[in-house]
Amino acid sequence: MSRIGKKPIVIPKGVTIKVDGSNVDVKGPKGQMTQALPPGVSAAVEDGSLVTKKIKDDRELDKFHGLARSLVNNAVLGVTEGWKRELDIVGVGYRAEMKGKQVVLALGYSHPVVFDIPNGIDIAIEKQTHLTVTGVDRQLVGQVAANLRRLRKPDPYQQKGVRYTGEVLKKKAGKTGA
Repeated sequence: MSRIGKKPIVIPKGVTIKVDGSNVDVKGPKGQMTQALPPGVSAAVEDGSLVTKKIKDDRELDKFHGLARSLVNNAVLGVTEGWKRELDIVGVGYRAEMKGKQVVLALGYSHPVVFDIPNGIDIAIEKQTHLTVTGVDRQLVGQVAANLRRLRKPDPYQQKGVRYTGEVLKKKAGKTGA
């Protein structure tokens, strides 16, 4: 049984939700999102909150029930508060700068790396070495941050590269002489 799926989603003030078949449209102060529901799950607005329900009583639908509730809840939180991921660029000469809708990164390669910012995402650069990725779609914010990190993965030995703020790099254990 899905405990997460049974929790109702409280609709905050300033947010409008419209259920259209297998899609849920969420509009709020930060923007709007359309979230598709997994098969076998429906949603309905009842008493100022959104409730997800399984279409039929099947144990295989429990996982989709909780997933549907989490996806819609993330959309509601995204249009009210927004999502944010922070990245640090560490290394001598490593830096980033904005040029229009692109981020130009100097990451120790022989050429600058140009990263196109997708629609719905904002990137702020502070001190040339700290990036903040924000947006209303949680999945897209995380994917853009992962793509930026992939341009120069952090090296645990030299401590250089693009990493999430607060990320701890683990070194492998050395050989033991026995």
